[in-house]
Amino acid sequence: MEDADDGAAKPTSTPGHYKTQTETRFYITSLTQSAKQVGPAIRAHWCVENGLHWVLDVVFRDDDCRLRTENAPINFTAIKHMALNFLKTVPEKLSLRLKRKAAAWDDEFLCSILAQR
Repeated sequence: MEDADDGAAKPTSTPGHYKTQTETRFYITSLTQSAKQVGPAIRAHWCVENGLHWVLDVVFRDDDCRLRTENAPINFTAIKHMALNFLKTVPEKLSLRLKRKAAAWDDEFLCSILAQR
């Protein structure tokens, strides 16, 4: 990824073996640091954010959730984050989605997840 002189982040990728693509992204910030100083922090933040969103969408179908009223969205998101953290502690070599389904189908498996420290 390259930082342009104008403060724009320009990620470069090679999707195939033949063609390189470059995108320009502009950020508005009140920070006084240069793009070269702020860019890595912004990219690190979005790497984590996108990874978490992807996991929540795949494991919990988060994009299909239609909770929109009052405190329901924030409360349900907190519960999904707690459930995700519990599922990540399971040592078995299953995907998070399969761990979630196994916990829903098998009460003993669910209790073993919740009893871990």
